[in-house]
Amino acid sequence: AVVKRLGTGAGGHYCENVADDHTLPGVPRAPGLAGQRAWDVPLVIAAGGALGGGARELLNLGLPGAGFPWATLIANVTGCFLLGLLMVFLLEVWRPGRYLRPFLGVGVLGGFTTFSAYTAETRHLLTDGRVPLGLGYFFGSVLAGLIATWLGVGSGRFISRSREAS
Repeated sequence: AVVKRLGTGAGGHYCENVADDHTLPGVPRAPGLAGQRAWDVPLVIAAGGALGGGARELLNLGLPGAGFPWATLIANVTGCFLLGLLMVFLLEVWRPGRYLRPFLGVGVLGGFTTFSAYTAETRHLLTDGRVPLGLGYFFGSVLAGLIATWLGVGSGRFISRSREAS
């Protein structure tokens, strides 16, 4: 099988085709371990996802529906803000190790936010005859998420500059 391998070298980022007869397509090898699969990152993502999903469930239990999916809206918008903030620190400020971005960005925040619930709840509002509310939720969630991401990035850069100045 031939798989793509992504990496970073002296010339920047690269992508190459690699002959790989011992791993499943799409499953990267651990560096320096010929023939072995790298399960460390997926396990870190799964651990983060369990924490993020647990936090979302606590939010769902704390904010019952009452005719509008507040818990999902809050989780998704908060997750967008936190992802914007986190990416500033992971990509511009810190030099994170191998596990921080997959654990926090993909695992915790991926488990906390929920596109599937958002679409199911939008469908439920629309099929229940609450079309204006459903459309407002549909478009409002996207707009609120974009604004929250922008605010998260801006906040991260403000905090970063403030820390550098002091």
